[in-house]
Amino acid sequence: MPLEFYKYQGTGNDFILIDNRREFFPKNNTKLVAQMCDRKFGIGADGLILLEGHSDLDFRMVYYNSDGNLSSMCGNGGRCITHFASYLGIIGSDTTFEAVDGTHEASISVGVVSLKMNDVRAVEVHPGHLYVDTGSPHHVTRVDQLQEYDVFNTGKAIRTERYGKEGANVNFVSKISPSEFGVRTYERGVEDETLSCGTGVTAVALAMYESGEADSEEITLRTPGGELKVRFKKTGNGYTDIYLIGPAVQVFKGTWP
Repeated sequence: MPLEFYKYQGTGNDFILIDNRREFFPKNNTKLVAQMCDRKFGIGADGLILLEGHSDLDFRMVYYNSDGNLSSMCGNGGRCITHFASYLGIIGSDTTFEAVDGTHEASISVGVVSLKMNDVRAVEVHPGHLYVDTGSPHHVTRVDQLQEYDVFNTGKAIRTERYGKEGANVNFVSKISPSEFGVRTYERGVEDETLSCGTGVTAVALAMYESGEADSEEITLRTPGGELKVRFKKTGNGYTDIYLIGPAVQVFKGTWP
């Protein structure tokens, strides 16, 4: 049976979206997910997302990394599935849905999606880096000459040597101004640099504020794939009312195979 899919991207972080409300997709077939995400022999994507029904909320988001395995929360994926739900007529301008890390709220206006992330209890400050869990684990470190930095090899080494088999995403950051930062991210599961990472830029924004590098509770993050904004409120040791804001774009529709 051919699978109908939609290709989406959010600041270059690209996904295969499938309406699985009838639960026809073989969810345990990791090989199929990896084949579909393959950039040489498949559709090509950083991940695959299923939109499923939910008894109480608007829908459920099920996210797979491009290696075929179920993964932790994906911020740009959450923004793209919100756009997809709007396109399908499931929601209007506002939604509440379930993801792997719990319930999320989101709104969409003229292709720009504002996604509420979960509260962050604390940002861990270590010598030379910070660590933040924004639904996915993130290592954050400041670097000079971000554009020339060896993100792939350095990120891969940190991801495996410091964080073991489970791994973590690794973000490299340069300061443009107290409210604007450049970010490049090595993502576990993709095992490569991606053009953008939603939970990653969220982690960077909180880490830069925690370290005193940022002076605003709304920060602009410039990634290779485009610009995102993160808005939040500092509360004691943690952060609340965290929003990831940016574009979500439907690129094309197709069937597999």
